[in-house]
Amino acid sequence: MSTLQQSTPEELTSAAKRARDQLDAQAYETVQWHFHPSTGCPFWLEKAKSLKFDPLKEVNNFDDLKKFDLFEDEWLRGGPVRRWVPKAYADKPIYVFETGGTTGIPKSRIAIEDFRVDYSLFSNTLPDEYFPHGANWLMLGPSGPRRLRLAVEHLCQHRGGICFCIDLDPRWVIKLIKKGWMEHLEEYKKHCIDQAITILTAGHDVRCMFTTPKLLESLAMELEKRGTTIREMGITGIFSGGTEFTPQWTRFATEEYLEGVYMTPTYGNTLMGLACSKPVTAAEGYKISYYAPQPRAVLEIVDFNDPHKVVGYGETGRVKLTTLTKEFFVPGFLERDEGERERPYIKYPWDGVSGVRPFHELAEATTVGVY
Repeated sequence: MSTLQQSTPEELTSAAKRARDQLDAQAYETVQWHFHPSTGCPFWLEKAKSLKFDPLKEVNNFDDLKKFDLFEDEWLRGGPVRRWVPKAYADKPIYVFETGGTTGIPKSRIAIEDFRVDYSLFSNTLPDEYFPHGANWLMLGPSGPRRLRLAVEHLCQHRGGICFCIDLDPRWVIKLIKKGWMEHLEEYKKHCIDQAITILTAGHDVRCMFTTPKLLESLAMELEKRGTTIREMGITGIFSGGTEFTPQWTRFATEEYLEGVYMTPTYGNTLMGLACSKPVTAAEGYKISYYAPQPRAVLEIVDFNDPHKVVGYGETGRVKLTTLTKEFFVPGFLERDEGERERPYIKYPWDGVSGVRPFHELAEATTVGVY
């Protein structure tokens, strides 16, 4: 029985009100921080000069964020990257994480502690039975200037383990796909899987792993060729993510590859953090519903023609993200994804999204690669 079925309408309403109050407070505090001359970041302090309202006086809750224009991803392409560093953090060690970059200048964002906070919170959602504290991890995913690599390593360390990583450049994978070099693509994939199997067979007692659906499938198939399985390798818990996560694939992986190994789907990116899913069950047709880490980030499913209009429950729309942390403020960013708006439930008493997939108007130009 799911948590949703165990809650009463009154409990859900009460939880939703508390969550909304927290969100309104977070929105107010985030705007105060980023637009105050003593703490704010140069980008927003400069942007304030051209706004038709005073953010410090006229943003008091989440709805007031609609006064801002949509956030443009071009603002994140190119530097100087320090324009995004809040004055209050000017002396802190700064990370930079990139996204995209297959063609042109990649989008980049600064980070200090957000990735650690996001993944420490996510850690609380993992069942210890399958993700034992002290267990070592394998990071079978993208390396390089990506948040995910450091974030998974922090997740492992936060839970008392040591993280083993492989080399994987997703930009090279996408170039291979676009050039049609499928033989090279297969060899590169094999190169990544070989690295993973080397770690798994080296006596490091790896029990948990992060990977993408495509790489999970490749790993399982290669292990099968070698007469073994993911479970026999000692893996008990898998944290995975990506738009390739569909109910059909989840059911297939559960029945064909996992043999009781626990797998939790997630939806995340460099700007948002990590959206957790409701428990995925056969009773609900393996449907995957994601919920943003409010109040630090908010996902709204909006009308394709009016980004300020939220669609009805069960209806399809584009994913709009708002990020509200002291490190980064993103009001109203239209993601390259679409999906269906899902109702709140007791653990995450705010709107969710299911059926996440590339936004249909951009889908033909989107190369998914290893994700």
